[in-house]
Amino acid sequence: MVGDVGLAEELAQDAFVIALEQWPDRGVPPNPGGWLMSTAKHRAIDLVRRRATYEQKLQQLGRRLPAHHEPDLDEALDDHIGDDLLQLIFMACHPVLSAEARAALTLRLLCGLTTDEIARGFLTAEPTIGQRIFRAKRTLATKGVRFEMPAPEDLPARLSSVLEIIYLVFNEGYSATAGDDWTRPALCEEALRLGRILAGLMPAEPEVHGLVALMELQASRLPARTGPAGEPVLLLDQERARWDRLLIRRGLEALERAEAQEGPIGPYTLQAAIAACHARATAPEETDWERIAALYTVLAHVMPSPVVDLNRAIAVGMADGPAKGLEILDTLTLDGYAQLPAARGDLLARLGRTDEARAEFERAVAMTRNERERAIFERRAAGLSTAEISAEPPAAPGRTPPDPR
Repeated sequence: MVGDVGLAEELAQDAFVIALEQWPDRGVPPNPGGWLMSTAKHRAIDLVRRRATYEQKLQQLGRRLPAHHEPDLDEALDDHIGDDLLQLIFMACHPVLSAEARAALTLRLLCGLTTDEIARGFLTAEPTIGQRIFRAKRTLATKGVRFEMPAPEDLPARLSSVLEIIYLVFNEGYSATAGDDWTRPALCEEALRLGRILAGLMPAEPEVHGLVALMELQASRLPARTGPAGEPVLLLDQERARWDRLLIRRGLEALERAEAQEGPIGPYTLQAAIAACHARATAPEETDWERIAALYTVLAHVMPSPVVDLNRAIAVGMADGPAKGLEILDTLTLDGYAQLPAARGDLLARLGRTDEARAEFERAVAMTRNERERAIFERRAAGLSTAEISAEPPAAPGRTPPDPR
């Protein structure tokens, strides 16, 4: 409405402050969302009234509503998507912004991720992401870009950015950047919800089904990823009876839909095929590591990334022996990424090079900011035996594969 994402953000925050002041005394209104929208709109009108261009801008905002009226969000948004958050994500992924700027702005503005968490997702520095978000807001304001719902025929042009955003939200939920929790299931659930809606909206897009398949299959392992006290349980140690068979079935069905579409296989579908190899194995020793390694090789061509190569190295280490995996790892550089020394520690331990493995786990301890993950690395550095090494593939942010743990 106001044509400025920064101003809209401030007005929304003002509405929340007013709600915090009034609702404890007056009670929560019957339609809280409508109340907040109406209050923010009134604040916008008051602001515009103080400007010289009041009459022109007031026409864009619409007539001021009576205080008792609580508008439905559909009055402001052209709804052919059917979900408020997904609508806003499509709106924020404006083509005037670069793909990186779209993702950073949307993740911060709409998806609740911190700048630090976004930086982890892109394997970049936090100040870089902060500047990217700031410049995105400035670009939208400078170019006078209005946040409007794109027409149905314009949705495919924004789809790749929307998929990336949903994927990054899921990854942060599956493997938390920092703090005391190993996972954040609520983020996974929200990403799954958005992905399923998108699959219904765009059923002919193979990568939509590929992403849904990937998230369903990964989410199926969430119940088994933590023990009674919330401690992490790694992939090869998980009780597979606790894996959610419904999610596995839905994931495999979504993978079939993705593979049945015309066109080349995309990165999300390839990653879903990798996750399917784990899902189909009823025991760790049944895992088809040769196929996983081959799929990672294809993925490295489709979506080159050092983290893809890291995952490929782990798979090769399981399929062809730790020495082969270590050869790949030794060519990689990922500054500050704890999963690289952790993976090297796993492979070195399996080769019997205990002192070197311990040093790598100690490096991983120094890099991670997740307390649960730190405990894993500390335990291994203290002398985990080779029989207990889990060959745990790493968390994979951004456009790279998700954490298969």
